[in-house]
Amino acid sequence: MAGEILILTVDDDPHAEHVAGLLAARGAQAVVFDPADYPVRAVLDAAYSRDGQVRRRLRTGTADVDLDHLTAVWFRRPQPPVAHAEIVDAAARAHIEQECAAFAGDLWEQLDCRMVPAPREQVKLAQRKSSQLGLAGRLGFELPDTLITNDPGEFLDFYDRHEGRIITKTLGTPVTPRPDGENVGRLSEPVSTRDVAYADAIRFGPVIIQEYVAKRVELRVTVVGRAVFAAEIHSQESNHARFDWRRYDLGSTRHEVHRLPAGVAGRCVEIVERLGLRYGAIDLILTPEGRYVFLEVNPTGQWLWIERATGLPIGEALCDLLLYGEVKEETRHVVRCA
Repeated sequence: MAGEILILTVDDDPHAEHVAGLLAARGAQAVVFDPADYPVRAVLDAAYSRDGQVRRRLRTGTADVDLDHLTAVWFRRPQPPVAHAEIVDAAARAHIEQECAAFAGDLWEQLDCRMVPAPREQVKLAQRKSSQLGLAGRLGFELPDTLITNDPGEFLDFYDRHEGRIITKTLGTPVTPRPDGENVGRLSEPVSTRDVAYADAIRFGPVIIQEYVAKRVELRVTVVGRAVFAAEIHSQESNHARFDWRRYDLGSTRHEVHRLPAGVAGRCVEIVERLGLRYGAIDLILTPEGRYVFLEVNPTGQWLWIERATGLPIGEALCDLLLYGEVKEETRHVVRCA
């Protein structure tokens, strides 16, 4: 079955390029587009006739897409529209960018086709970490003891209760752009005795505080439709990655396919579905005692390095999902040599 897929993402996204190549091999066409190119390098049209007919189009320097005949839209990692450089007035730029974002966002949501991982507004709701933790607990996942607060006293009580073995993390994305164009980031961090001396700063905004959970390995569980691909990240073999595997040197960190117990795999599928998603990247900890502890779900989480390291066919599964709405049985069980 051929189809036309629109992939909305940042420029030079290897995940998008990989899936576009796999789709082309199946006879399907994929158009990769970043909404940040609108309106400078792209045109979006929506025409409504007197009899109620609608025509929606996207035109770029290389593509003319009839949006009403798409098979699916993959909201991979789209960026907001950017006004033309000729518009130098800050208020005018902000107004134009708001207008462009309102129209483009509304247009994507109108399309009568499959949306992966979900319509954008649903993705925003699914990203709320406090809601994820509540849902995960109701579904039977074990959670780390967790506190979200801006009360320094509550933080200090939590610190004492866990004898200082705690970590902190952000509620939002770990990377935030600065006005000068640079990014600042903060990953999961252990709390030191020096940090405790500055506990009063917590009053300025909320932070997630969790007990430190000992790890045998960390698990990245990628759910595509109802297919589950689990990989072990042997982060404890490196001091750099001990608290957050995203610090690691990819070439020196071991990855292996992991077979989840049926009950854990079922809960992974259920939490993604209950969040209204067709795709989710779930982070779990496997403790030295063999317990599975839930951390979070990322609706747009990375996966290509896992596929390359383990042979898990995540890209092919995404192609199935975009084209057919489900992952084929033969795709679920293909594991290539890393």
